[in-house]
Amino acid sequence: MKRKVEIAVISDTHLGTYGCKAKELLRYLQSIDPNVLILNGDFIDIWQFKKSYFPESHLEIIKYILNLSLTNCQVIYLTGNHDEFLRKFSPMTFGKIQLADKYIFELDGKKAWVFHGDVFDSSVQHSKWIAKLGGIGYDYLIRLNNLTNWILGKLGREKYSFSKKIKNNIKKAVKFIGDFEQTASELAIENKFDYVICGHIHQPQIRKVTTTKGSCTYLNSGDWIENLTALEYNNKTWEIYAFEDDLLIDLMNQIDQKPQQTPDQYKEIEAFFK
Repeated sequence: MKRKVEIAVISDTHLGTYGCKAKELLRYLQSIDPNVLILNGDFIDIWQFKKSYFPESHLEIIKYILNLSLTNCQVIYLTGNHDEFLRKFSPMTFGKIQLADKYIFELDGKKAWVFHGDVFDSSVQHSKWIAKLGGIGYDYLIRLNNLTNWILGKLGREKYSFSKKIKNNIKKAVKFIGDFEQTASELAIENKFDYVICGHIHQPQIRKVTTTKGSCTYLNSGDWIENLTALEYNNKTWEIYAFEDDLLIDLMNQIDQKPQQTPDQYKEIEAFFK
């Protein structure tokens, strides 16, 4: 049974890279019935696009979204820095798929402004070769992290995120995220928007920002490499969807359906929370 969702926003899926969690993303997309699906940048990683690596699971995502656009779902594809090649073709509409660099719409009497957010990243705007080199390094870091987590899983140990640890411990990275969110929010307030929705920094977030000029709600959909998150809008409310929460619900349901819980089943629950 699919969940009805008025609006779903995903970003930074980075199809075509080793870090992309395409199977998990497809499972999420198949679980919802959205009126509007917004792909907020870096959907396909053209920076690292190689014919030697675009597996079937990544192609299935594209096929599924194309088929989704043939239903009553409107698909909004917004360009990011990793798929900036498409900016030379935007704005463009084909069927129920709209290609653009930004998207502005009204939502229950409130104005929403959606864009990827790389415009605030000086490394992308002024030193693209550094940004691209960093993107390659990030992809290799994710590959190493996947191998490490596979080993940790076999040993029954907790998974570990190298990039999250680095971001949380480097003051400049933390400051960049804070500055990014504040800058986007201040611009939204100045332009009389109630919501500003971004991607780019792989940091899922919903928070109210208030300045002397007013207030708005800043939202970020996160990514499908590490956080596996999306934004969902229903009944005048925004929420962050987290794929791991669904995994926990599935695990609990499976155990509830069994007549007796064994020690091994309890260990499954304990391992999830460790």
